[in-house]
Amino acid sequence: MAQQKSGEPRKLRTSVKGPLMFSAFWAVLAFVATLIFASGGSAKTPRFDLAFTAAGIAFIVILVVLAMLSMGHKPNDEQLGKGSGVNLSSRDSGHGGHPAQPRPDAGAPDAGPHSSGDDVR
Repeated sequence: MAQQKSGEPRKLRTSVKGPLMFSAFWAVLAFVATLIFASGGSAKTPRFDLAFTAAGIAFIVILVVLAMLSMGHKPNDEQLGKGSGVNLSSRDSGHGGHPAQPRPDAGAPDAGPHSSGDDVR
């Protein structure tokens, strides 16, 4: 929040409006679903008590989960995007059946566990 300047709108990551609207949407959905399904049919009285309880629980739980996810967010280090990985180019990585460079031990006999020439099955 130290980067926030007064008078400018907040970024999506620091705005409160998005998570509140998302939680409110699911709370309304839980309210309607509970109101319909908890009453047991249209001939019986609707259960508003259960519907409000389900909406409140859905609102709070989703809001807490979104808060935990936003607090746990950490942007990647700038150095990671510079291309300093092992395979800098997919063309030179040796994939696709064509090795990038011949192996230095390509002409040497295999010194593995089955180097005696026995056919092990």
